[in-house]
Amino acid sequence: MTTFVLTAIGEDRPGLVSALASVVDEHGGSWVDSQLALLAGHFAGIVQVEVPAERTEAFLDALPALAGEVGLQVEAASGTGAAAQGGESFRLHLLGQDRTGMVREVTSALSAQGATIDGLRSWTRDAPEGGGVLFEAEAEVRLPAGGSDAAVREALEQIAAELMVDLELDAPE
Repeated sequence: MTTFVLTAIGEDRPGLVSALASVVDEHGGSWVDSQLALLAGHFAGIVQVEVPAERTEAFLDALPALAGEVGLQVEAASGTGAAAQGGESFRLHLLGQDRTGMVREVTSALSAQGATIDGLRSWTRDAPEGGGVLFEAEAEVRLPAGGSDAAVREALEQIAAELMVDLELDAPE
């Protein structure tokens, strides 16, 4: 089997995921892992698939047709990259008044500690009683092998104080 990581994007409409899954299935492939999202009327996804080696050329040739059929642009990359290595993982939750630079500040602090963001989801919502707009984010963060969770926590707590946000760090469930 040959592993591919597919990235797919297009204007949302019914049948996008079904069309992609059909191409994988039609070529004897297996849908291994995925993360799919809908934002502001656009669909985006990343999918790991495995396809029999003898069918990879036909599979790759079939992907561009999805753009014409359902409006889904799909790119394939070899999935032979090194597996993620690292130390301890934790979940980060941030909540505070929305303002520019919040994501940059937090991600810069994580990067400076060598941490990797395995997943990030963010959104805004109205604060209670007309208190403006709140920004909220959740992330799955992985420390480098031998990395110090105390150093990461200290860096993030400093950022939380500067941004005046609530920041929680928890071990993953």
